[in-house]
Amino acid sequence: MLRPVNNEKTLSTICIFINSKFKMAHQKHTKLQKPIGGKFGRNELGIMGAPCGEIKALSAQLITTLKAHWNIGYIDADHNAPEPDGWSALQFGAVTEFVDRISYKRLDSLAAAPDFRHIDLTLINANHNLAAAQIAFVHPKKDLAKKQDKLTNVVMVILEKSVEAVPDYLVAHINNTDVPVFKASELEKITQFIDGWLRNRIPKLYGLVLAGGKSTRMNKDKSQLKYHNKPQQQHAIELLENVCEEVFVSSRDEGQSSELAVPSIADKFIGLGPYGGILSAFMQEPNVAWLVIAVDLPFLDKATISNLVEHRNPSKLATCFIDPQNEFPEPLISIWEPRAYPRMLDFLSKGYSCPRKVLINNNVEIITERNVQALTNVNTPEEFEEALKIING
Repeated sequence: MLRPVNNEKTLSTICIFINSKFKMAHQKHTKLQKPIGGKFGRNELGIMGAPCGEIKALSAQLITTLKAHWNIGYIDADHNAPEPDGWSALQFGAVTEFVDRISYKRLDSLAAAPDFRHIDLTLINANHNLAAAQIAFVHPKKDLAKKQDKLTNVVMVILEKSVEAVPDYLVAHINNTDVPVFKASELEKITQFIDGWLRNRIPKLYGLVLAGGKSTRMNKDKSQLKYHNKPQQQHAIELLENVCEEVFVSSRDEGQSSELAVPSIADKFIGLGPYGGILSAFMQEPNVAWLVIAVDLPFLDKATISNLVEHRNPSKLATCFIDPQNEFPEPLISIWEPRAYPRMLDFLSKGYSCPRKVLINNNVEIITERNVQALTNVNTPEEFEEALKIING
């Protein structure tokens, strides 16, 4: 027969036993997908091993050559000596330069809102700062062997003109025969390699169909309307599948997501409409670019989507069309690059949830679509009937 337990010590022992026996693993914080990158930016190359003056000279040459296609930033530290001729990476075409003056820090920028997350390439004097990837510069005046702990991801080796071969310690440390080796004088080959390295790191393109609206003006679910003998949602998915590696439908909540038979992303930013849908996609996968289209675009076709993709500029925050009715950028037929994610969160923190406002106030690639009708959305029953007449001839 069971008897009630009145002893406090006994009760405490029982509770401890139960908690230890059946304790579930507790996740204190939500696990989020982390953006690719190092301490400063998405694509970091730290040049290490040569005297700092030669690292600066090489950086200046690289910036001068690469600036035609890429936005470059530069990071360095104080050298306790005045810079020759007031040297600055900005003089050679860098858009942002950060110098740790030891006793104080200094940031110079030509950008409206300096942030290395929006830079294509961050060149770093890795004698002073760690970098996610490194260029090992073998030089007789510096002992690179003492800094092997900082060489965590060597992508290139540069040999000073008097150095004939990669030192044995570096060969053993890198342990990768695919790492290219160049002489410091082979500037064209060095810049070509970096340019290719950056192009290989251009984010993949995923598709997102915005279908989480309540369709209040249409009085029925716009995603299920049939313009092309199939639900418009399916038609939109098929358009994106032609150019995107993966395609998802943006839903307004987990309930709607559970009803979909296609890959979907439930809105994590409730009540923000399309803005929340785009942010939720980035929250799930922050390392890809998102080709976003609204579900209520019955005239959108393969040619228009191809036009957008062909003119994609991954060096900018987004690639978008001009809305022909008001000559503003169209956010819901756009490619949003990963660098848009922190910027959109920044706008949200300031009380803005309009994706068009983000495009207007940032550096974006704007293109013109000759087929203006392809950008037209349909919101009411009357517009639906008119669209059917046009599509069916």
